[in-house]
Amino acid sequence: MQLVDTHTHLYLPEFNPDRDEVILRAIDQGVEKFFLPNIDSSSIENMLELTGQYPKHCFPMMGLHPTSVKENYLSELEVVQSHLGNMPIYAIGEVGIDLYWDKTFKKEQIVAFKDQVTLSLSYNLPLVIHSRNSFDLIVSILSEFNNPELRGVFHSFTGDLKQAEAALSIGFKLGISGIVTFKNSGLDEVVSKVDLDHIILETDSPYLAPAPNRGKRNESSYLVYIAEKIAQIHHMSVEKVAEETTLNALKLFGINNSTI
Repeated sequence: MQLVDTHTHLYLPEFNPDRDEVILRAIDQGVEKFFLPNIDSSSIENMLELTGQYPKHCFPMMGLHPTSVKENYLSELEVVQSHLGNMPIYAIGEVGIDLYWDKTFKKEQIVAFKDQVTLSLSYNLPLVIHSRNSFDLIVSILSEFNNPELRGVFHSFTGDLKQAEAALSIGFKLGISGIVTFKNSGLDEVVSKVDLDHIILETDSPYLAPAPNRGKRNESSYLVYIAEKIAQIHHMSVEKVAEETTLNALKLFGINNSTI
């Protein structure tokens, strides 16, 4: 069984004590590929160092996280663009709009998001979208582009069925995290009505550890629990879930299946 963790922050300090062991545990569980979303200019060095250490397993994205959009966002976007075309980058991410924590820079977040959508089209890369309290706004912006080449994933999707259908209607996939294992999240009911063709798996580690490890530091080996929950929801084997979601992920990020 082979799985892909499409969203993990393995380069963060939370993994400094045992990063190699975390990666090896995941590989031992069949999680052989890890897609690393960037946050801002301060995270690039550590992210690229890790991808250099594990070139067959770790794949970098490049983007400016919405909560890192401040007064200097234009210079941050220049840093993002400076890394595109100079090295293998597999997505524009993690980008989007976050209106949960702070709305001070809402206008700048919208401009930064639009600029990074344009980058995704210019470099033919998928978007990895963070959409907290902003889903409808983001869909509206993407619809304005009205470009069939736009593709990507709504990372750690937690919306309702109507929002899921809106994401799928514009050609995006749903990134399903450990939240699907949380009691009363309601995400399991939404996932039950979404074909596996539209789903990829993620941990968002070190955050959002799935049951039975909720509240602990999350890690990529726990992706198995998410796959098992989706298998239960869709009444199929976990091997089938792994096979289909892995193919979905590799196709989205442009990885040749022969490299599995």
